[in-house]
Amino acid sequence: MTTSDRRGVLYPARLPTFHREPPPRELTGLVRWFWIPEWQLAPGRTSRQEVLSFPASNLTVGADGVTLSGPTTRRSHRDLTGTGWAVGALLRPAAVPALVGDPRAARDRQVPFEATELHRAVTAAMSPDGDGAARRARATAAYSAWLLDRVGPPDAEGELANAMEDAIAADLGPTRVDDLAQTLGISVRSVQRLALRHVGVTPLAMIRRYRLQEAAQRLRDDPAIPIGQVAAELGYADQAHLCADFRRVLGFTPSTYRDRAGPGDDPSHPAPTG
Repeated sequence: MTTSDRRGVLYPARLPTFHREPPPRELTGLVRWFWIPEWQLAPGRTSRQEVLSFPASNLTVGADGVTLSGPTTRRSHRDLTGTGWAVGALLRPAAVPALVGDPRAARDRQVPFEATELHRAVTAAMSPDGDGAARRARATAAYSAWLLDRVGPPDAEGELANAMEDAIAADLGPTRVDDLAQTLGISVRSVQRLALRHVGVTPLAMIRRYRLQEAAQRLRDDPAIPIGQVAAELGYADQAHLCADFRRVLGFTPSTYRDRAGPGDDPSHPAPTG
């Protein structure tokens, strides 16, 4: 996974000004990337941002405070209005226990996070002085300094949890938990404990989420690709299982999504609901 990875963004054309910034080298074991949207919408207009989130937690600083978003089991959205910004960190599994405690308690939730110094530093960095690149550089530097002071380097278990995430996120990664366990050289039970402690969902849920993200991206990037081909290439038993996964998590079929998310996606068009 790199900052250019667009899995999880369901409707790229609807994004506001949006950047992903890599963490400094000393934070690569704790943060996958920083993400920074900025928006300025006309009065009365709302922009709905629909996301099929990575199976991970995000710690986000906004003008109103700091929030922690746990791993999700379904698509999520945020309605943007007026003018604003956010600076978020996509947390790696190794960082989660020190910041979240038990991530299962934050599953499908967004909760306030007490971090006054972080909020003050990032808000000052996002002041309108200088251009956008300067703001983003100041904000990620301030955020990184806070994290380095708050969270130590990954321990052995944290490194193993990161390796688990890397294996699942890789192109055509494992589709079965026992294959993942074999890759990591540990038992299936150990993989399950690792995922629940450092991510907050089961390893199978992580595998399914990355696979569904990849399916959505392929349908979006290549409108002509047969849905059955996508299902076969990503290890689904058949097309029906891919369709069932789409309906369960996203609430609509792959064909409906492909029709709405192709190159001609209209930013003002409502997202599909069926």
